[in-house]
Amino acid sequence: MSHGKERHEKICLNCKSELIGRFCQNCGQENIEPHETVWSLVSHFFADITHFDGKFFSTVRYLITRPGFLSKEYIAGRRASYLHPIRMYVFTSALFFLIFFSTFQIKRDDFDGKVTAVMQGTNNLDLDKAETKMLKKANTATDSADVKAAYDAIRKMRDQVLLNPKKQGLKFKPEGEGFNFVDSVYRSKKDYDSVQASLPESERDGFVMRKLQYRRIEVQEKYQGDNKAYTVDVMNKFLHMFPYLLFVSLPLYALFLKLLYARRKQFLYVDHALFLIHLYIFTFLFLLVQIALFKLWEEYEWIWLGWLIFLQYLAGIYYTYKAMRKFYEQGRGKTFVKFMLLNFLCGISLVLLFVAFLFLSLFRT
Repeated sequence: MSHGKERHEKICLNCKSELIGRFCQNCGQENIEPHETVWSLVSHFFADITHFDGKFFSTVRYLITRPGFLSKEYIAGRRASYLHPIRMYVFTSALFFLIFFSTFQIKRDDFDGKVTAVMQGTNNLDLDKAETKMLKKANTATDSADVKAAYDAIRKMRDQVLLNPKKQGLKFKPEGEGFNFVDSVYRSKKDYDSVQASLPESERDGFVMRKLQYRRIEVQEKYQGDNKAYTVDVMNKFLHMFPYLLFVSLPLYALFLKLLYARRKQFLYVDHALFLIHLYIFTFLFLLVQIALFKLWEEYEWIWLGWLIFLQYLAGIYYTYKAMRKFYEQGRGKTFVKFMLLNFLCGISLVLLFVAFLFLSLFRT
């Protein structure tokens, strides 16, 4: 309830219904003076913020400490004490992807001036860093000399491979060159169509190949043969399609749950979707913690952080199993089997979704 002054007139300004109390029994609007003071606006703002924060943190507490509890509460009709799952999903997903896109962004600098051979991690920075770490562990001068000799041998081998790769029999390419989609032999669609028309009908490209060639010509005209720039744009486009990928995956995974629990008639399709919404919210919060831990690991390389990341990952797996068991109220054996089947189905569908969205990124860049 707001602190606005109640109107003396007992007619709703919104729907014109006759009022009995402070709120309209027809549309729910509060019967207060339409012209608010500055203080009223400020108090509204802080009241809404603190109300949201209070519900949010209490809901997060139950979400983390009691897997499956919020979903059971919601379908049982006990909802006033908790933040609405859709509202919470929007907030947590927006927060997660804001941090994710700020943290993980592919740039042209990541691809320029580097060479990748079959040997991995052989650039000067990686070798110097590894050598320094090993020297710190050396106990004697002899150990230090052995470390230096070993890394000097690795650098020599690397230089021989990179300077004369054919002699070494190794395949290599500039790092970040990626898939070559911009070097079409055709200058325009007209040239391509002309070549296709000159071929026997049995040798002409089919519908799919023709569309791919058209797209390749368009990309070549846009990027002028700069395959690195195209690779960067495609990968960033793909990263920014993750929210849509998750949006598509949720109803699909709800269908999997519906099939796995087909004999539990009390659970409607929307109940499975609600359970997944809460699970997705937990996953967003879980991944935010993982990102923070990985950043600390990259900076300091503390051993205990690596173990903490691993243990948190196991805890996330156990959380999903526990949530399924509590929400669907089945035994450990049945829940475990269905948990494994769900992960198998979700894994296959996720690979297919990744491929589909990657191709969509190729054609939308």
